[in-house]
Order: sequence, then structure tokens, then C-alpha cells
Amino acid sequence: MDRVTKSYIEEFKQDQSLAGISDSQAFEYFVNYCVTSDIHDDEFMLDDVHAGGGNDLGIDGIAILVNGTLTTSADEVRDLLAINGSMDVTFSFVQAKSGGNFSAEQIGAFFDGIQDFFSEELSVPINESVKNSRETMQEIYQNSPKFRKNKPACRLSFVTTGEWNNDRHLVGKIEKWQGELKSLSLFSSVTFTPMGADEIQNSYQRSKNSVTTEFSFANRVVLPEITGVNEAYLGYVPATEFLRLIIDPSGNVRKPLFTENLRDFLEYNTVNTEIQKTLQEAATHDRFAVLNNGITVVTRDLQVTGDKFLISDYQIVNGCQTSHVLFGERGELSDRIHVPLKVIFTQDDEVINSVITATNRQTAVTGEDLYALSSFQKKLEALMAAYPSKKKLYYERRSRQYSSATGVEKVRIVTKQQQIKAFAAMFLDEPHKASRYYADLRAMVGKRIFSETHKLDPYYTSAYAHYKLEYLFRNGALPVRYKPARYQILMAARYIIPDEDMPQFSANKIQRYCTKICDCLWDETAALGAFVKAIEAVNAAEEDLGELTRESVKTQAFTDAVKRALQGG
Repeated sequence: MDRVTKSYIEEFKQDQSLAGISDSQAFEYFVNYCVTSDIHDDEFMLDDVHAGGGNDLGIDGIAILVNGTLTTSADEVRDLLAINGSMDVTFSFVQAKSGGNFSAEQIGAFFDGIQDFFSEELSVPINESVKNSRETMQEIYQNSPKFRKNKPACRLSFVTTGEWNNDRHLVGKIEKWQGELKSLSLFSSVTFTPMGADEIQNSYQRSKNSVTTEFSFANRVVLPEITGVNEAYLGYVPATEFLRLIIDPSGNVRKPLFTENLRDFLEYNTVNTEIQKTLQEAATHDRFAVLNNGITVVTRDLQVTGDKFLISDYQIVNGCQTSHVLFGERGELSDRIHVPLKVIFTQDDEVINSVITATNRQTAVTGEDLYALSSFQKKLEALMAAYPSKKKLYYERRSRQYSSATGVEKVRIVTKQQQIKAFAAMFLDEPHKASRYYADLRAMVGKRIFSETHKLDPYYTSAYAHYKLEYLFRNGALPVRYKPARYQILMAARYIIPDEDMPQFSANKIQRYCTKICDCLWDETAALGAFVKAIEAVNAAEEDLGELTRESVKTQAFTDAVKRALQGG
């Protein structure tokens, strides 16, 4: 392995707190992280995509994206269908070889493993990770009438530390194996990407950068000077040029760009169907610019050279529906279709929040939907960062907010989704809901979660408890077989450590209550002891209800059984 790749892996191990694992496993984690980051902009748990370790069909990594969401269970597929009504699916498979050769035998075995993965009947043994991914895949195909437009895309990445030389003999074999996969009639496309040292190093560098895009914005006017705004432009761009802002290098929509838009894509409701119809009928192409309300982009970094705009760390804060319909019709767009566009360059959070609130008030958005804009979120970010180094966390209010920051351990980054789940599990006694896709929990935002009346301490406490528990799993201090019940373990730890009734979240007493929990969590020995006791309650629930599985922990019955064990019942 070359010196540069080695140094990247060492940095990666430090960022992910992976001390003590073997070099081969570190390389697998590193490759899975790089390849998945190329198609998924949000932070994610390494174990959610890691498949290697014996009985793995020769597959080291599996990532399944449904509507841009990294999906890890059949339940999450059902939840996403309930929200969106349709699916856009990508399967990504990784094989990582730390040697320098692109072996035809190894690549052939990789393709064979993919064939086995999609087979209806499987006769060979598989590990729990592959089994779970297969169940997710089967749920997807059971709902194949809900595919948005095309069948799923299948991406294969074979990674070594050598150099890909485009050997004609090997290319011919790969094309044959691709054809065999295509003949299954399960995919809209099958792509194979060979990656050597240069490619994986470039991928790792991309993962550390915020989203950056260059596009042409010729037809624009400069808006007058505005307090708190560096620059602002209003105009229109060809639809094909606009797509450069929202499509990632893999050809998918960059879902994290719309997190501040407050409304996910609502599929083809009445309004979106009308937008689609305008795009599909050639006679109405030139009307699009006057029929559409336009799209607003807020960026924290902008460089203008002539008509070329280079933007970084940006969000589309209004225009989620239009953007997704344009993406869906991307193959039919003509040069007569233009999109009204507003670009605002500012680093002032108050200005950004005001723009988001104003643009989203044009639609029926409730007050609780605006939680991401509240001062509560900003205060929470400041609180987590204010703790000393070993206690510090980084609350990510914006996608990839800390991706380019030096000295930030990735495992200490807390996403909004992680925060919601950890708080609901630990302090609301809803671990079974946290184990699912968090759609049910989002309905609590602004009420039971992220209420402006709440003290910040329970949020930091639950986030740190989640970080500490994952750290103990990752480093072998706790058996990984209990990981499916991690949210029940968080709940149990909260009952075990303070050994007193929990105050209201708005009361000053909650701060002392949380300090008692944190004092335990900050002490390595005490934290391990508390989580071991929590696992004893999980064991009792398992004896009561049967085997601990990814499915059983998603039930109210399992949570109730853990609570009975904690109460000695």
C-alpha cells in the first residue's frame, strides 16, 4: 500500500475512533466510507454499510438508497413509501482488496456474490448484515409497482491500492458479467467502477469537502445592497443548467440540499403534476419561467468569474418540488425551458433563517416545521461545542457542516436525525420508534422534541450517551449482538444512573439531573458499568419475549419488557 493511502487511513481511523482494529478491516471501513460518501451526502454509521467478516457473499459493503435516504431495514422502506408514495432506488456494492491487483478471479467472485444476493432462494450461509440487506432488498422489489420511473440502479465498486490499466481482456470479462446481471431484469442500469489508489484518495478528499458546484448564470441582475448579505442576484437559467446544482456525480438528486426547504418532495400531487405537464408539452415550454415561482439558493461561499458562478456550502431553501419534477423530466428538457433563480450569498445565520422562513411561508408550513430555524438549534450547537475536548460534540445543523473542519472526529458529529432519535429514546421512552425510520418522531418536533421551553441539557446528554455507547460497541467493550437494542439501552441507562424521578424538561432541576448522568458517562469505567446493567434489562426482555432481533426491538412490547426488568417486575 502506498504512503498516501496509508496516511489517509490513519487519519480516517482517528476520525472514526477505530483504534485497535486490523489493517484489513480498517481498509474495508475506509473504502466503504469513501464509496458511499460519493453517492450519499449525509453523515452515516459505518456499520450501516459494512458487510464483510465471513459469510458475506464476497461483498464488503452494501448501501441501499431509497429516495436519497440510506435505508437499513425493510421497515424503513415501508415508512418511506408511506411518506413519499413511490421509490427511487440505488443499490451500491463494494469489494475492497488491500493488494494492488485487479484480479479477474476476484472480480468474477464479486459478480457471483451480487447474483446470489438478488437470488430468490439462497443456499449458502450469510451473516446478519447481508441477511438484513437482503430483507431490505426483498421489501423493495415486493413494492416494485411503486418505483418512481425506473427500476433500481445497481452500482459495483471494486477497490484496490493499485492502478487500473483498462486491460482489454479483463474489460471484456467484466462486460460479460455486467450483461449477466442486466439479464436478471431487476435494474435500470448496472455500472462497474474499478478504483485504484488515485481514485480512492480522490474519493476521500471529496468526502471532506462541502458540496461545490459551478454553473452559468448569464441572465441576471444584481440586487441592491442588503444588510447582512454579501451579494444577491435575480434572473433565470436554462433548466439543463439548473440541474447541475442538484445532481451529484452519480446522477442522483442531492437530498441534503433540501433539508432547509422544510417539505420533502410531495410526489405528483396536483401542483407537481401541473409542473410536470408544462414540462412534457412542447407548446408550453417557453411559459415555464412565468408560470413557476422560481427557486431560491442560499450559499455561504460564492465566486463569480464572468457568467460562471462557483458556489459552496449551499442550500435550496425554496423550490424543492420544482427541483424534483425537473429532475424527473431531465430527459425531456429543451433549451426553451428556463427556471427563475435567486442566488443569495451570505454567512449571516439570521439572514439565512429569515430567507428560509419567508420563502416557506408561501406554502402551508406549520410553526413546528420551522424548528430547524429556531434559536434553540443554534444554542444547542453552541452548547455542544462549548464542552472541553473529550466531552465536546458537534451539532450539525447543516449537511456536511464539519466535513472540511480539521481536528473534528467524525464520530462526535451529531446530525439532527441522530439527535431526535437519541432524545426520544433516552428521555421520552420511545426507543422502539427510534429504531425505525424517524417519520413518527418528526411529528413530535416543536412539541415533545425541540420545544423552545426545553432546557438544552437533555439533548446534549442523550447525544453524548449515544456517542459513548457506539464507542463501546466499536471498541469491543460491549458485545455487538446488543447493538440492535441500542436505543433501549439508552433508555435503560437513564433509569439506572440517576436513580431518581426525572424533572420536567423546562425545569431548572433537569440540569442537575442531566449532570448526574453525564458525570457517569464521562467516566469510562462508570459508563461501561451503567451500560452493562442496561444490557441486563435487555437480556431479561429477551428471555421474556424471545430472541433479540432488529425487528423485535421496534415493538412497544420489547420496550415495555425492558422497563419491567428495570422496575424488578
